[in-house]
Amino acid sequence: MIPNSKNPIGIFDSGVGGLTVFKEVKKALPNESLIYLGDTARVPYGTKSAAVVTKYSLTNVNMLLSMGAKAVVIACNTASAAAVSYLEKVFPNCMIIGVIEPVVEYLLQHPEFRKIAVIGTNTTVASKAYQNALKRGSAGLEIVAKGCPLFVPLVEEGLFRSKITELTVDMYLSGIRREKPDALILGCTHYPMLKEIISDYFGGTVRIFDTGYFTARKLASVLAEKHAENRSLRVDRDSFFVTDDADSFRRTAELFLGQEVINVSRV
Repeated sequence: MIPNSKNPIGIFDSGVGGLTVFKEVKKALPNESLIYLGDTARVPYGTKSAAVVTKYSLTNVNMLLSMGAKAVVIACNTASAAAVSYLEKVFPNCMIIGVIEPVVEYLLQHPEFRKIAVIGTNTTVASKAYQNALKRGSAGLEIVAKGCPLFVPLVEEGLFRSKITELTVDMYLSGIRREKPDALILGCTHYPMLKEIISDYFGGTVRIFDTGYFTARKLASVLAEKHAENRSLRVDRDSFFVTDDADSFRRTAELFLGQEVINVSRV
């Protein structure tokens, strides 16, 4: 079944971190209208069991499909690790894209990256979603991983270049820097807001991978394959929905997106 190409793309996350993916999707697909759903009443997903995260993800996909979404992007590493396979089975006619496989596919196609570092929330790192996906594709890869839980509150406070952020980066990443990786995956959708300070910390010696960038390009490829791109000159206004306080989300969203955000509703 070919979806209506004029319908919007749905994107969901447990909170605001997925807005970094939203931003990349907007860059890659400027003719598409987007619906963002932040499940802010149940954030964070990173401390929940896989079964609970899958249950929440199912609810989110159903909500986005009820709003007419022609495709759904899971802009959350925890939900991508826990729920993508299940959601693909439940919604076989829906294009569902997670944030893990697109960057893994790229790295596996480029054998110059032999030592790969993964940073994320403790739950994402413990799930070994990135590590296992990379190893399945190439058993010879050397992978190091580190949970960096304090990065999320630092980002949500807007502390992208502060002294406390520099100290936290050093605390978490000094061991990885000694390992001298070829590539570093930002395995949390909040972390692209710290990409610059992390790059500086490594002195430009490591290629840093923002999963949102590759997710957006994977989505564009799938839409083209399904002939589902919006070819209309008319693009509907993007919409934002949250399950808790809309004003709080709006303030943080403007920080992430660097623009005014007005179309926010609580559901």
